[in-house]
Amino acid sequence: MKYLKVIAFTHKQIELKELGKLVICQENLTEKLHRVKLQFGISEIFYLATCNRVEFVMITERVVDKEFARQFMDSLNMCSCPVSTMAFLQAVAIYESREALEHLLRTSCSLESLVVGEKEILAQIRKAYEECKEAGLTGDGMRMFMGCIVKTAKEVYTLTNISKNPISVVSLAYRKLKDLKLCANARVLIIGAGETNRNISKYLQKHKFSNFAVFNRTVSKAAQLANDLNGEAFNLAALKDYNKGFDVIITCTSSVEPIITPEIYTSLLNGETGRKTIVDLAVPNDTAPEILEKFPVNFIEVHSLNEIAKNNMQERYEELTHAEAIIHENIAAFSQELKQRRIEVAMRQVPEKIKEIRNTAINSVFADEVQGMDQQSRAVLEKVINYMEKKYISVPMIMAKDILINN
Repeated sequence: MKYLKVIAFTHKQIELKELGKLVICQENLTEKLHRVKLQFGISEIFYLATCNRVEFVMITERVVDKEFARQFMDSLNMCSCPVSTMAFLQAVAIYESREALEHLLRTSCSLESLVVGEKEILAQIRKAYEECKEAGLTGDGMRMFMGCIVKTAKEVYTLTNISKNPISVVSLAYRKLKDLKLCANARVLIIGAGETNRNISKYLQKHKFSNFAVFNRTVSKAAQLANDLNGEAFNLAALKDYNKGFDVIITCTSSVEPIITPEIYTSLLNGETGRKTIVDLAVPNDTAPEILEKFPVNFIEVHSLNEIAKNNMQERYEELTHAEAIIHENIAAFSQELKQRRIEVAMRQVPEKIKEIRNTAINSVFADEVQGMDQQSRAVLEKVINYMEKKYISVPMIMAKDILINN
């Protein structure tokens, strides 16, 4: 654990829009990492880049400080602007030894994420490690650390409620929509092509919804979202003339007045009388209150979802203490594993040495005596030597492990 080091640039110290400038060009990435590995005397390394962090995890005897980080960044050509480089270096977080492992465990358990409890980070870490492993950038040391990272994260997600309930309005809205058990070919009208509607559209597409019409003030933005969804794009003004019917309306615009008036809603129904669903994530609502009074509607709005999200977030933070206890237990257990592994590595040559001694004894030192034995006596001797050989190999290793554990 002594030589585990982490150089981290994260959302905690750096604005996300700035952090996006710090990603290494993927072209020849493996070659670049092999080069810095050799240049800086790094035994093993893997590189993690997500939307809110860029980190380098390495095993090295070198002192890793801000000056090392500067040289490292320069060698990778991570930042072309000297001013930006200095800003990033001022915000860099450097971890080593136990602190580095604790940081990695907290990261894999999402305790260091923008949204505590989101599981995606574990998959991202595993993918980053596997890619570097396949490229020959990691070895036995990083393999052991990754084993601890994955085991700890799985325990936290299984034994705590840290990821139990969704905390984003979009995920909550989709969960409520899913509970209505709509068929995959339900007709979905999306009003507004901003980030919120793009995000909920990803959920819909992931779960095989396929019948979309997108309305937006700027038709080009409607077209972009519609293209992603294989749907149709319309100007917002076309709502009043749309006559293909609908099952679900998802709306989120910046309008201060209702977009869906009783007149437009009646027109959109196109003579249908069944219960429809409206997901209104706008503040203020895009849906006129009269619609809820006059028509049968399943209405999902942002105000109620926000309250649920706040409660869910509070529940997650109450689980932090439990999660941190699991992390510390795993660090303690892993420290023992590392000690045992060091003994195993240090004593790898013991079996070979014992076999050499055996061969020398039989073929040189006591060769004449052995040759003078009858076949039965030689078979007994062989059994005795084999038994002693196994014991001489295992006993020192067991004793060494016991000494480490008891001290």
